[in-house]
Amino acid sequence: MTNIKKFELSDPETRSADILAGNVEALKELFPEAFAEGKIDFEVLKGLLGGLVDERDEKYGLNWHGKRRARQISLTPSTGTLLPCPDESVDWDTTQNLMIEGDNLEVLKLLQKSYTGEVKLIYIDPPYNTGNDFVYPDDFSDSVNNYLELTGQVEGGRRISSNSETSGRFHTNWLNMMYPRIKLAREILSQDGSIWISVDGKELENLSGMLKEIFGTENYIGSFIWEKRLTRENRKVFSVNHDYILCATKDRIAFESVRGMLPLSSEAEERYTNPDNDPRGLWQSVSFNAQSGHATKDQFYEFTTPGGRLIELPPGRCWSVTRPRLEELILDNRVWFGESGNNVPREKLFLSEAKRGLVPHTLWAADEVGTTDGAKKALIDLFSDRDVFDTPKPVQLIQRIVEIGSLDGELVLDFFAGSGTAAHAVLAENARVGGNRKFILVQLPEPLDPNDKDQKSAVELCDTLGVARNLAELTKERLRRAAGKIQTDSPMFSGDTGFRVFKLASSNIRTWSPNAADLENSLLKNAEHLVRGRSEKDVLYEMLLKLGLDLCVPIEARTIADKAVYSIGGGVLAHLIQCAPTARFTSGGRIHPGSCR
Repeated sequence: MTNIKKFELSDPETRSADILAGNVEALKELFPEAFAEGKIDFEVLKGLLGGLVDERDEKYGLNWHGKRRARQISLTPSTGTLLPCPDESVDWDTTQNLMIEGDNLEVLKLLQKSYTGEVKLIYIDPPYNTGNDFVYPDDFSDSVNNYLELTGQVEGGRRISSNSETSGRFHTNWLNMMYPRIKLAREILSQDGSIWISVDGKELENLSGMLKEIFGTENYIGSFIWEKRLTRENRKVFSVNHDYILCATKDRIAFESVRGMLPLSSEAEERYTNPDNDPRGLWQSVSFNAQSGHATKDQFYEFTTPGGRLIELPPGRCWSVTRPRLEELILDNRVWFGESGNNVPREKLFLSEAKRGLVPHTLWAADEVGTTDGAKKALIDLFSDRDVFDTPKPVQLIQRIVEIGSLDGELVLDFFAGSGTAAHAVLAENARVGGNRKFILVQLPEPLDPNDKDQKSAVELCDTLGVARNLAELTKERLRRAAGKIQTDSPMFSGDTGFRVFKLASSNIRTWSPNAADLENSLLKNAEHLVRGRSEKDVLYEMLLKLGLDLCVPIEARTIADKAVYSIGGGVLAHLIQCAPTARFTSGGRIHPGSCR
């Protein structure tokens, strides 16, 4: 036991991934000449980058007060941990799904080591900047202690606040809250992954500018318009019947190569016939001419049909293909001239090919993906006539995003979980196709106010269930009820409908911080290496998280020489944990003094 080392605050095992240090190391590997005495020489770096450096004082882009600090916050590691809660979970031993209670900024930092590059799809529905929604305080410290104060778990006097429209920093407060979270979200995405964000018109331009900056303009896909209501709101200047969903990818080319296609509806299939008995089956025809605004000269020509009729283009139109290409399609019997053989040529599209999928369009109608009214009614029904969630999104809407942005077996993340619609959508899509997508939800345990009439029903439900009065408890209950509904509606589906619950907390491990003027008391205070009340499992999962292992990795408890040994990942890693005052804790080949080993 010669290699003994106490945990220090700077120890990598006590923190989440250090993104800043990783960026510096990557830069050092690419440009070693730009480093001198451990510091970056920006003059040398600018010279190495040549014409790529923009030194203008005024640049095009999205800027606001606090942006620099928001960027720095995303690079600050977290010293927190996630405590396992098997009693609040469903199918703890077998599920691959996660429900995490906590401040999503801190949780995203903690997930970096284990899940960077593993998440295929992120969908979030952050608070719209209406002036009434919860936002984080202006100091943006967002430490674990700040989170505990905000949620009433420690005394500190902080209160959850609203972002008043009268504030001079109305937009900047919202942007400062969003920026570090989106920055961390990009790190956790796979190379072909994508992020989808619900937003209304108030922050549409700001959010699209933020996405273009963080992901790159070339990786910004665009906005989808969702018809959220069918009724007219006859009280304002205009009735706003739509919201937006913005999409960006980590690598557009990689994303497009694996992007999911939408299935053909039964109504669309009815348009396919086979009047010429083509052996390839049912088909429908589409026009061969188009507007000529961007056409080349090869797309303007006259054409004679097999029946001898000369076809001339009308003014302002062109052929969508060149003459050689049209002749190739005719030889392949993919051109329809009508039963007479003299009609304007149209292209034959076969049902067998269309069933491979349709390219998603950007206008999503209510009859395709549901409305807010329909979503609210569905949730009231799910919660036995209780109205517990405000303005939920329809399951069908998120299910479409899941269908487009992920494949079977891949991981979906929602770190503004709210009512848990994203998880419900993942379960519904798995049941529809017999798949096994997985989800991670993150939700702040935002306290519910019994004096707020809009939250009265939610508070009553929490009291009936015997749980804390906060939003995360309602999210978990939604997951349980959604799983029951999926199993009832799809009795043949035997996929994963469970979830493991974890809760954000301060680290289990006391850091060694001696007082040089009072070493005796310092030693006494640090005799207990673990936070009082924490269990072996708490310590185990903290080490899994900070060693970069999946929180759903198989773990088997064994007893060897009267000691509890945890075999992790089928024996790939083993941890010996024995709670005793003079024991040691082993991690990564090192032995640390403390309460457990």
